[in-house]
Amino acid sequence: MVVKKIFWEDPYLKQIESKITGVSGDVVTLDKTIFYAFTGGQSSDFGTIGGCEVIEAKKFGNEIIYTLTNHHFNVGDNVLVDINWEKRYNIMKLHFAAEIILELVYKNFNGPEKIGANITYEKARLDFKWHGNISDTFDLLMEKAKEIIVLDLPIKSDFSDREKELRYWQIENFAKVACGGTHIKRTGEIGEIMLKRKSLGSGKERIEIYLLSLSFK
Repeated sequence: MVVKKIFWEDPYLKQIESKITGVSGDVVTLDKTIFYAFTGGQSSDFGTIGGCEVIEAKKFGNEIIYTLTNHHFNVGDNVLVDINWEKRYNIMKLHFAAEIILELVYKNFNGPEKIGANITYEKARLDFKWHGNISDTFDLLMEKAKEIIVLDLPIKSDFSDREKELRYWQIENFAKVACGGTHIKRTGEIGEIMLKRKSLGSGKERIEIYLLSLSFK
């Protein structure tokens, strides 16, 4: 049985009761989960399963396995799954800030090649093949991103192929993008952001994205 991924159905859920479906040493699997595992550049959640800290969350195919600190669980045990909500919510806001900036770069600067991305609860980054100083784009990017954020536009997240667990997000009249991360419901949740530039050398540039407000929902 493949774990049911509740974090897609309700990314704002902070705690659920789940059942242990597999145990192998420190590793367990669950029947359902709100605990996201690192995928597509988005970091794993932080939190506990049955009161035990999750050391690592890994995705294997459509399954997720969790490595826990010392546990004594058996198959069939019921456990509480708790995520660190403050970190999750920061990740969701930074993730979508990065999605907006990426689409704006594509739309306004002849679709440069993205060569990397990473989202944590502290910052997001986007890496590009880019000749010149990418901070020259920041005035335009910030102006257009602020417009989208202030408009507080609804964000649709859904499956494009449920069986293969392929998902997308969409903002009407802006973009529709394949993405399996956890997403906020409206752009206004992002709040104010700040962009920083980092040169990676050899025609590679990085945009770092920060939240100016660390207040949590």
